[in-house]
Amino acid sequence: MNDTSLPALRCRDLIGTTTRDAGELVVTLNGTADGRWTVPMAEFMAAVEQEAEGTPTSLVVVDFRQLEFMNSSCFKAFVTWLQHLLDMPAERRYRIRFVSDPKRHWQARSLRALACFATELVEVT
Repeated sequence: MNDTSLPALRCRDLIGTTTRDAGELVVTLNGTADGRWTVPMAEFMAAVEQEAEGTPTSLVVVDFRQLEFMNSSCFKAFVTWLQHLLDMPAERRYRIRFVSDPKRHWQARSLRALACFATELVEVT
């Protein structure tokens, strides 16, 4: 289902889309998330967080497979999101699944760190 009210990110070198499927929210990132897009990335992830909390969501899938690179400034938006999720009451929390490309070694390292930050809520595939 494609809903124009769902969060979207449109920068020159970075695209983020969000779709819903039953109780799941699917976020897809495509391009390069570098220092030029730190603020748009933070705003996009805040909107994703708001969508996940505002509509019953059991799982948020974040697809990194088409993401070429993400610098630490953009990556911080995900750490902030996870911290907010951990601060929520347990009955309101949802799970997050990051889908990575095994050929992009930076994804494995970075996403492993996120999984360690919130082991009970995050999985990486």
